[in-house]
Amino acid sequence: MKKRILLSASLFHALTDAATIVTPTIFPILYGQGFLIKKYSQIGLLSNVGLITTLILQFWVVALSFKYEYRRLMLLSGLGIALANFLVPISRSFFILFLMFILLRAFTSFYHPVVIAWISRSRAGSGQELDDAMGIQSGSGNLGVLVAFISTGYLAQHFDWKMPLYVWATIGLIITVLGVSVISQVSSHQEKKPDLSARNWWQVLKRISHLLPGFFFAGMGWSVTIYYAPSLLHNNFNIPMGQTGVYLALWIGLGTITGYLYGVWSRRFGRKRVFLTSLGGATVLLLVIGFSHSKTISVVALLLFGGFMLMTYPSLHTFVGSTVRDDEQTLAFSWVSNIQLISGAIITLVAGFLSDYLSVRFPFILAGILTLLVFIFYLPKDNRYFGARELKIKAFPGDDLPV
Repeated sequence: MKKRILLSASLFHALTDAATIVTPTIFPILYGQGFLIKKYSQIGLLSNVGLITTLILQFWVVALSFKYEYRRLMLLSGLGIALANFLVPISRSFFILFLMFILLRAFTSFYHPVVIAWISRSRAGSGQELDDAMGIQSGSGNLGVLVAFISTGYLAQHFDWKMPLYVWATIGLIITVLGVSVISQVSSHQEKKPDLSARNWWQVLKRISHLLPGFFFAGMGWSVTIYYAPSLLHNNFNIPMGQTGVYLALWIGLGTITGYLYGVWSRRFGRKRVFLTSLGGATVLLLVIGFSHSKTISVVALLLFGGFMLMTYPSLHTFVGSTVRDDEQTLAFSWVSNIQLISGAIITLVAGFLSDYLSVRFPFILAGILTLLVFIFYLPKDNRYFGARELKIKAFPGDDLPV
């Protein structure tokens, strides 16, 4: 059962994360052609409203998750993603593109608040299994993004901007069928359902409040890269779209490797040390990307940034899974997903307007400064901050933490 849940989750994570970057990857092409998108602030607006759409819907998705089997929710999500990818190319104005992008973001709102919590519940009480599972599902999402970057850049350069969307609509249908089939005989029913009152939502938020700066970084780092790295490479450094796709694929590729290796590294070096190393490396590399005028240095820094930033995802998910009770997992993962969305929405909107007046490198400078503040926040914290409040888990080699 655990293997089926993890396999299905990995497939849907790959599809969901790929779907959120295929359309943004074509934004630089539209901007360069002056078709549909004419300002960086429009990219910021698209990303902002899209993320807010996901934010709002995820609270509704949590409520649905206690009424319907997850396989039904993921079937709806997968079919909706395929439909949205098919409809985006019909856009003939920025307003229509705006509406189609909102539709896409709506159907990508299902995975993160419920399925990650399902993985965590299925491995409750086992620190090693939880670390491995979170690393695998996170790495699978990154793998989906890697394939999306390569395919989108290549198809857009050799055909037109519409072709990647049609291809991914087809891929979405195939993955949906496979993902639902794997868990067709596995129930997500929970005997103990949490209180969904506003008071209980608030109580769960208080239990994970120490992790919010980390998720703020996670949302910001992802959104800045997805929405502005393609423009930095393609429009600022004049790198062809196909090559831009390859570089971004390598960016996510390093993150995929570090994500899959998270379980191994957390056992060897400890959760705290791995997490702080990720934050520190990300800080330095973001600032290098933002200030460097060298194409080579910027590209190398971007690739290394993927390895550091994307290792924070399984770290943070593990911290949450080890902090809250089983019946609170869905609420907790909904909160942290929403925090990521809020940070991404705020930073990308601000960065979009300022990029028009300053430079498309500005989003990375801003992100680097904010990441430094997050690193400083966590640096003096003891091991209890890194996921050992409810479970007896060794968060740092040699440290047996009390319940």
